Amino acid sequence: MLELRPNCEFCNKDLPPDSLEAYICSYECTFCSACVQTVLKHICPNCGGGFSVRPVRPAQSHRQGVGLVNHPPSKTRVHTKLSASEILAFSESIRRLKPEQR
Repeated sequence: MLELRPNCEFCNKDLPPDSLEAYICSYECTFCSACVQTVLKHICPNCGGGFSVRPVRPAQSHRQGVGLVNHPPSKTRVHTKLSASEILAFSESIRRLKPEQR
């Protein structure tokens, strides 16, 4: 089950379950679109992978047992321990590699 984290791990912007601004990596690290584009340069600072738009979990249960009612988003806010300069150095070290080659 995909963990829907409630915030950008860099700038702490709220990212509710229906946000179209939420991006995730394959480890579900969650960042807002502005941070992904400007700070992270489309490179996850935690794993080095790329990002995809986080899918929206349906608010209503269109089928029994699914939807936000049955699988609510996480309330645990996550923050990166990395500084902007550490993120930049990491990104620079691997930015020339295509995501599928990292």
